[in-house]
Amino acid sequence: MRVFVTGATGFVGSAVVQDLIAAGHRVTGLARSDAGAAALAAMGAEVHRGSLEDHASLRSGAAAADGVLHLGFNHDFSKFLDNCELDRRAILAIGEELNGSGRPLIVTSGVALLAPGRLATEDDVSAHRFPRVSESTALSLAGVRAAVVRLPPSTHGEGDHGFVPILINLARQKGVSAYVGDGSNRWPAAHRVDAARVYRLALEQGATMKHYHAIAEEGVPFKAIAEVIGRRLGVPVVSKSPEEAAAHFGWFAQFAGADVPTSGAKTRAALGWSPQEKGLIEDLDQPIYFKI
Repeated sequence: MRVFVTGATGFVGSAVVQDLIAAGHRVTGLARSDAGAAALAAMGAEVHRGSLEDHASLRSGAAAADGVLHLGFNHDFSKFLDNCELDRRAILAIGEELNGSGRPLIVTSGVALLAPGRLATEDDVSAHRFPRVSESTALSLAGVRAAVVRLPPSTHGEGDHGFVPILINLARQKGVSAYVGDGSNRWPAAHRVDAARVYRLALEQGATMKHYHAIAEEGVPFKAIAEVIGRRLGVPVVSKSPEEAAAHFGWFAQFAGADVPTSGAKTRAALGWSPQEKGLIEDLDQPIYFKI
């Protein structure tokens, strides 16, 4: 297949590109810079110059592909609302090109606010209002075979710049590695390489499900994450009450206290997917996560 990938040089996107190429697919990656183009070429992908703001480039990339994987997103949280709107418009532009073609579009979402406090499954639809609407936008596209890969709060591995590095930086700044309450709230997790295979398998099998869960571990206790960070940094590991957590974690408090165990059983069964990489705690307990 010829596959058009946005976010192709990102943390998960680059793993997706490498996995697709290794499986024999022809990959075209979106690149907005010379550095991005060079990185794609080094991976063996074809380069399609453009950006998420350039809807003409998105449509032309999709036009030449047998399927589209949309992983591009600007993770600058200081402009989160603007970036969510940018994402929505990009998905609409790609959808316009794929309308009526039968060619699949697979977009990226998350499970962090899907069903707090209970085990979420692929059948769940989030009842929470959240600015990022990639999932609802894609699945509302008439005439498009759309699906969603939901990633866990910790999609980990070398080069991680997500939630766990945020916790590490907070521990460095505050001098303590904190958790909320007794720290028993759970975060699902998956290694980036395992998550990448979900995108490929879903694409190869025709995106027959609406939601795929790239979940290798259903729920890692948050305290266990804080303990590794504390030991590696040599700082105390402490509990914060919900009120204290708001001051300690700031905007991240909602995620630090979230109990969001998530199943990927239906995804495994449908795709024949079986995670092979390290779990979160083993992966986190390495020097690569604590380089300055």
